[in-house]
Amino acid sequence: MLTFLGIAMVIVFTYLMMSKRLSPVAALTIIPIVFALIGGFASQIGEMMLDGLKIVAPSAALLLFAILFFGILIDAGLFDPLIRTMLKIVKGDPVKIAIGSAVIAMTVALDGDGTTTHMITISAMLPLYLRLGMNPLILATVSLLSVSIMSGMTPWGGPATRAIASLNLDANEFFIGIIPTMLAGMMCIVFTAYMLGRKERKRLGVITIKEAAEMKSAISEAAVTSIAQDNLKRPNLRWLNLILTITVMVVLIMGLIPIPVLFLIGFVVASVINYPNIEQQRERIIAHAGNAITVVTLVFAAGIFTGIFSGTKMVDAIANSLVAIIPESLGSFFPIVVALTSMPFTFILSNDAYYFGVLPILAEAGTSYGATAAEIARASVLGQPIHFLSPLVASTLLLVGMVKKDLGEIQKFAFIWALICSLVMIVISIITGAII
Repeated sequence: MLTFLGIAMVIVFTYLMMSKRLSPVAALTIIPIVFALIGGFASQIGEMMLDGLKIVAPSAALLLFAILFFGILIDAGLFDPLIRTMLKIVKGDPVKIAIGSAVIAMTVALDGDGTTTHMITISAMLPLYLRLGMNPLILATVSLLSVSIMSGMTPWGGPATRAIASLNLDANEFFIGIIPTMLAGMMCIVFTAYMLGRKERKRLGVITIKEAAEMKSAISEAAVTSIAQDNLKRPNLRWLNLILTITVMVVLIMGLIPIPVLFLIGFVVASVINYPNIEQQRERIIAHAGNAITVVTLVFAAGIFTGIFSGTKMVDAIANSLVAIIPESLGSFFPIVVALTSMPFTFILSNDAYYFGVLPILAEAGTSYGATAAEIARASVLGQPIHFLSPLVASTLLLVGMVKKDLGEIQKFAFIWALICSLVMIVISIITGAII
């Protein structure tokens, strides 16, 4: 019963959100409540929802202050020199811009944190995309895929770290075998950037800045207004802002301060430095409040979904049912089954729920078929490109807010490329013996 309810809830939720019959916030909130009532959990719904909200509260605070922090720096013109340099290098060629975006995102994503990657990559590159009239969904896609592979498969990244810890593995044992697969994933990202950039080149041609200035009709009014607000620029404070940004990133990577608190401090310092007048500070907060509220609301709604999904034990039921229905004849291919099922599983579950709740069950079943724990762990991270399309991923919700697009738009645009990346990595893992 719980297995059927869980699967039905995910299908209904995905359909209503993708078809835009419900907004993501409404779908994340209403659908799990309805299915919990159907399952007879009426008396526990409030407690489960509150548990879910408690889990996501730190992420909500992080995203709120991170959006405000980078919004202030963008207003002050911190990334303008980078944009001008990129324009000189790429000369308005959408293919080069898309590939450059992928290189930047993959480099930044090596720190293992998706939120940081999106904040830096989108903040630096989005004004360039808007100025040239390029589709921001291309930037969102390459940034998301970069995080899914560079952060998702390295031992210091979240998913791999959880898999290693859950199955008590040695980090080297896990990582060395998956390096060729990771390199294939990186090639997939560059290929994706090339293909999407080529489509934009066909649509726009190679654009000069003068031509781009004449394309304002293709750019949102908000973006044009932002570009035009030269009175907000603080070129004399650029080096100070850069030092502040580097300091925040270093402290983040070292883990000296809780990340939400770190970005709260960073936002306050950036505001005081660049806009010492209290009225100016208030205006900057209001200017970025729309993005911040949208993302934070999504995070809390995702917390309700997760709280009910976990609290009703639908997650456990689906996992146990999956293990039970795998035929004996597929036993020797069990790691491939894990790799393929990791795509839908990690889409509907948080990484914690999957790697600490489901993966140990799969690993135990795999042992009976002769699969090693390292093979199961490697297989479990191959669905990360699909996972990062989930509304339950905090960094993806940040990405949605930063590119000012609907979550459903990003999912539709990026899904095929994410699926290709996952399937290519699975094939390479099989060929290189990483998972079988």
